[in-house]
Amino acid sequence: MSLSEAQSRAVAHAEGPCICLAGPGSGKTTVITQRIKYLIEQGGVQPSGILVITFTKAAAIEMKERFGRLMGGKHLPVTFGTFHAVFFNILKNAYHYTGANILREEQRYQFLKEIIGRMELEIEDESEFLSGITAEISTVKNDRVPLEHYYSANCSEEIFREIFEKYQRKLMESRLLDFDDMLVYTYELLQERKDIRQGWQQRFPYILIDEFQDINQIQYDVIRLLAEPKNNLFIVGDDDQSIYRFRGARPEIMLNFGKDYPEAKLVKLEENYRSTENIIKGAVRVIENNTMRYPKQIHGVKEAGERIEVHGFVNQAQENTYLVNKVKEYLDGGYRPEDIAVLFRTNTGARLMVGKFMEYNIPFRMRDILPNIYEHWIAKDLMSYIKMAMGSRERKEFLRIINRPKRYVSRECLDSMEISFENLRTYYKDKEWMEERVDKLEYDLRLLAGMTPFAAVNFIRCGVGYEEYLEEYARYRRMKPEELYDVLNELQEAAKNFHTFEDWFCHIEEYAETLKRQAKEEQRESHAVIFTTLHSAKGLEFPIVFLVDANEGNMPHRKAVLDVDMQEERRMFYVGMTRAKEHLHIYYAKEKYGKTLHPSRFVEELKKNIKKGRPYSAPCLRR
Repeated sequence: MSLSEAQSRAVAHAEGPCICLAGPGSGKTTVITQRIKYLIEQGGVQPSGILVITFTKAAAIEMKERFGRLMGGKHLPVTFGTFHAVFFNILKNAYHYTGANILREEQRYQFLKEIIGRMELEIEDESEFLSGITAEISTVKNDRVPLEHYYSANCSEEIFREIFEKYQRKLMESRLLDFDDMLVYTYELLQERKDIRQGWQQRFPYILIDEFQDINQIQYDVIRLLAEPKNNLFIVGDDDQSIYRFRGARPEIMLNFGKDYPEAKLVKLEENYRSTENIIKGAVRVIENNTMRYPKQIHGVKEAGERIEVHGFVNQAQENTYLVNKVKEYLDGGYRPEDIAVLFRTNTGARLMVGKFMEYNIPFRMRDILPNIYEHWIAKDLMSYIKMAMGSRERKEFLRIINRPKRYVSRECLDSMEISFENLRTYYKDKEWMEERVDKLEYDLRLLAGMTPFAAVNFIRCGVGYEEYLEEYARYRRMKPEELYDVLNELQEAAKNFHTFEDWFCHIEEYAETLKRQAKEEQRESHAVIFTTLHSAKGLEFPIVFLVDANEGNMPHRKAVLDVDMQEERRMFYVGMTRAKEHLHIYYAKEKYGKTLHPSRFVEELKKNIKKGRPYSAPCLRR
């Protein structure tokens, strides 16, 4: 195949370090495989001396297969592998580890669950808390942060340090290492054992790394040791597509590569073979607002194509209905369902759209798990209040709500399977203020019994004082109360459609069954519209892309406070835009849960910066 001038320069790079900036759709896999071929056929390099590192096993397999086809099916001993696979091989040779020494994901979860359970922490959202703590443990290890200098975002520093130390002790006792330890132990081994380090340096004199923008500090430190002294490091990536900071990725490593290796050659692959010119221009106009990036002149080789459609709607319901009708137009026009992707900022963003696609009987497949909102602990609290209002006196329902908000009722007085208010009053007969609290709860439940589901949720929030409890819990968990209010808002919005509690409970059961059925069917359904988060969309491409809910607080996410976070949010938006090959639609709503919403600043940047040529259209919708 013919290569562009820039691709040819990258492929034929001689000795020493080289950074290859590969924008979206610029043929980076072609460059990597062609470079391996060049090294072997033109450079006289032994295939066994070439190491190609990727971030996922699937990418390593695909790269190996692409190279195999390029070489006419000839099997050559080039090593393709992930960071973890390569580093574990180094440890295996030094310490005789086997696969049995690797901590499985479910084991890690169990270890941490047991540790937290013994500490008797007041955690309602256990799986969320475990997920957050797991990510923080990885951050400490990958960034080599001294434990005493780390400040947790999930709990107090004392609690985090105790969890971390107990977790590490458990790993050592079990002679297990997690994925982060593989990196840390490899670095320590190569630092301390010069003989082992030199052995691996001689084994792999040429190292190529794909998706370099996603590298973390410990991975980079190990790679630098392995590449010495020749530093034949060929790195390929796009700093504008670094969107995994939450996993430890540090785009600044790529940005500072030239400082670490002043002799490094820089090659920019600026031709985009994927998207139409209007899509490329629009995406570039947005990403140019980032300051931490390599300047590039990305341009396309295709025709101008249709303008990007930017569309504002009165509310999400209108946005979803319009999108579904647009999808139907494309399907009627000859496109296949799998040609279309709907991109969300988070996996929970798809909930309303799922219902709309089911209603219109359009096949869809989710690349991310959609959590059932009714399985959230807040939803379970609301349901317990409602069940008690309907007459339930089960102990488990009392236990869920009795101190939410704080009523200071002791668990000791709830000593039977069925609880009565009379017994509670008897228990606290010497404490008048406690009797008043019991009376207030019983009175609130009587009021609830006569309400619609929507009114009931609102009364629990404001009249009963449940929001106060959430504020207190948010402070304990170092969260913003708004994160918890969002769940309440969504539940209250869902309750609008039902007149009785019975109807709502019936819907909740049906919804759970539908999600389970979808999860099974989606794995088999290949002819379906793709629902995916921006994170999961990276590396994919589709003729038609819908970027939905492009509002402030969502894109960018409200958690993005620091400038580095905001720049990553903009990169994420850019990744979403550049998934589109032919048609790109960007939608936002003007109202949600009774509150005014504003278009994303990225939408405003797209509108503001493109005056000439106008590669976007903004149809007007009237109320």
